[in-house]
Amino acid sequence: MRSMKTIVASVTVLLMAASAFGQLKKSDIEKLNEAANVVVELRNAPDKGIPESIWNKAHCVVVIPDLKKAGFIVGGEHGSGVMSCRHGNTWGPPVFMEMTKGSAGLQAGVSSTDLVLVVMNQKGAGRLLGNKVTLGADASIAAGPVGRTASAATDAQLTAEILSYSRSSGLFAGINLSGGSLNPDSSKNERAYGANASARDIALGTTPVSVTPEMQAFTNALEPEARATSGKK
Repeated sequence: MRSMKTIVASVTVLLMAASAFGQLKKSDIEKLNEAANVVVELRNAPDKGIPESIWNKAHCVVVIPDLKKAGFIVGGEHGSGVMSCRHGNTWGPPVFMEMTKGSAGLQAGVSSTDLVLVVMNQKGAGRLLGNKVTLGADASIAAGPVGRTASAATDAQLTAEILSYSRSSGLFAGINLSGGSLNPDSSKNERAYGANASARDIALGTTPVSVTPEMQAFTNALEPEARATSGKK
């Protein structure tokens, strides 16, 4: 009888844990939607967006939308967003990220500022998925070239693990974020995927996970066909 009670209790705990996966808060879903919108809009900005040559080489992309509402510009305290890594021809499950400090280069008074970080190699991706990374110290970062036909010409851009972009008032520009800290948001990732999968395993595809429709919307925006279809009515 005792063993049967133990089994029942264990099954109950597992079911409760499983039901918690994918239970995103409204704010989590809003962040995913905002990040997807930023990606779609920059993919359809032929003269102002991230160059195709950069985009096609990206290993991962981090999108941190609307930093002013997060108090990032005013106090340089906190901003949040999502990161996805490329696996062959597809993009993997989004991992929630958070950024602190790193407000150098952003100007107060701008109505809305979005950040896009393009991770150019596997080494840079691995660094970002550690416990906490200081941009410019632990991972090399440079302001990225702007314009769909532009190319990364400077030595800093050619060798950087991460290229950074900001968008204010509809215009994209390279931005220096050296000194900022970026790390996975453990509480949001646990709500999305459970406690047993690490952000690194999720992003790099080591551990298979289930993805909700809200999460899939962000990764869909990263796919090549998104640029071709998102501007159509």
